[in-house]
Parts: sequence; structure tokens; C-alpha cells
Amino acid sequence: MLLCINNNDCETNAIIIVTEATYTRILLPMQALELSNIRYLEVNYDDANHASDLIKMLQMYAIDPMGAGEPLSDLIVGKLIGEMRKRPHVFSVLVYADVADKDGLVSDVPIGFCNCIESFSTFKAKAVVNIHDFAIDPIARGHDISQGLIAYVEELSRKRGACKLTLEVLQGNIGAQNAYLKAGFKGYELDPEMGQAMFWEKPL
Repeated sequence: MLLCINNNDCETNAIIIVTEATYTRILLPMQALELSNIRYLEVNYDDANHASDLIKMLQMYAIDPMGAGEPLSDLIVGKLIGEMRKRPHVFSVLVYADVADKDGLVSDVPIGFCNCIESFSTFKAKAVVNIHDFAIDPIARGHDISQGLIAYVEELSRKRGACKLTLEVLQGNIGAQNAYLKAGFKGYELDPEMGQAMFWEKPL
């Protein structure tokens, strides 16, 4: 499957071929694409097609500058789905569409995804769902796919009894920030005088 990975690549006619574990950059003219039959579904980790498509989308995200800037290793790819399957508080959503260009129509093309992790709010005594990974293939941007994906995650999270959604976004990722603001997200704070929450980490 051909995937344009980021806006800069699109502008320079660079197309990426993504496989489960690797990616290859080739230079080809970017074709005009039309999307139809856009649909969102919760991933079944036991379904081989779902698992393969989820890895492809995650690799697309990983090599993007807004991801890690490099693909996941074969070791990670080999154990990821199994580790996710073992954790009932983890769930994923894939976005599919039928994609048409001058050469014809391809059905059931994955064009976006998210991975979510359920935690718990002690202040509300309810579940909290964190959108841990979130990406839309650049070929599909401009169709409000992100808004539909967030709405679908919200629906699944309400069924889990969650009181809110959370996510992290890079300061330099203005496009993502605008999408999240449009969907109703905002910076987290308890007391405005104390400022907004900061996301920190300590690798183990």
C-alpha cells in the first residue's frame, strides 16, 4: 500500500511504502485521491488483518516527525499485538475508507488509527481514557477524519463509564492542536493561578 507520510513528503512527491516492520521511500508523482465509505471500528487483536493494519498505521506514525522519527524495531513489532491483547484496559480503533484514483478503486484501505489506554480518576471515581497514539494518513486529511475518530473513541469511552478523555500533543504540532480544540479538548488545569498541567516522564 502506498502512503504519503507527512506534508513535506507530499509536497515533494515522496511516497512511502509501509510494511509491518519496515518502510521504503520512493519518489513517485502523487495522485489525486478520493475517499468514500469512511468507517471506524474497534480493533480485534485476534483478527490477523486488524493486527496487520494496526501495525502499518503505527509504523506510519512512528516514522513521522510528530512520532518518533524512525520505525519500530522488529522486536517491538513482533510482540506488540500480543502485549496489547493481554491488557483489557487497552483498546484501539482503525479508520478504513475506499480510496479511488485515476487507476481505479481500492476498498478497505486503512487511513488512520488510535490506541487508547483506560486509567482511573480518584477525584471522580470513574474511568479515564487516554488517547495514547493518534494519527491520520496525510492522504486522508481535510475530510474531518480526526473528528470522526475522536467521536468514535468518545462513544466507546462512554460505554466504559469514562468521565473524560485525555491526550498529549507536541507544542509544535499546530495542526493536531487545532483538531483537538475543534473536538472540545483544552489544556488541563485545576486552579488558573497555578497554570496548566505539564506532561513529564522518567524512562525506566
